[in-house]
Amino acid sequence: MEKATLGGGCFWCLEAVFLGMKGVSAATSGYAGGHVAKPSYEEVCGKRTGHAEVVQVTYDPAIVSFRDVLRVFFAIHDPTTKDRQGADIGPQYRSIILTHDPAQEAAAREVIAELAAARLWGSPFVTEIVPLTQFWPAEPEHHNYFARNPWSGYCQAVVAPKVAKFRKSFSDLLKPAHGA
Repeated sequence: MEKATLGGGCFWCLEAVFLGMKGVSAATSGYAGGHVAKPSYEEVCGKRTGHAEVVQVTYDPAIVSFRDVLRVFFAIHDPTTKDRQGADIGPQYRSIILTHDPAQEAAAREVIAELAAARLWGSPFVTEIVPLTQFWPAEPEHHNYFARNPWSGYCQAVVAPKVAKFRKSFSDLLKPAHGA
């Protein structure tokens, strides 16, 4: 198993999408990219820790590649807006890839170059690519949030459309209906 650590807006969105992806055994909401040890949600939202809301994806590279993980990541968030995803504004919502090794860094740069050349977005990418130094899991109430709160206003307005976009655009990467 390998890990990818990604930030692209609210971690509830990323977690919900990646939990539905074949080859993914876990997607854990948390914080990374900052300078404060064991930050809380309130501290990260206070914009003084330097952390981004991220999801750490554990996946089987024999089933799904890191490049596939990145293609989904770039399809479900806007990598061209600095410190913002829709109405969510602040450095904790920045587009960021926290690499686990040099191969991930190289792959991330290649995928960004491919997507930029394809001009799928109208503006340049602002996604940060930095080595992961520490991942801090979020508080338990943030884990599996969409599955536990599917009818909340935020989940209906923001998370559900991203999950639907993933399901429609990446049907070949969906977990089988029984969740295996």
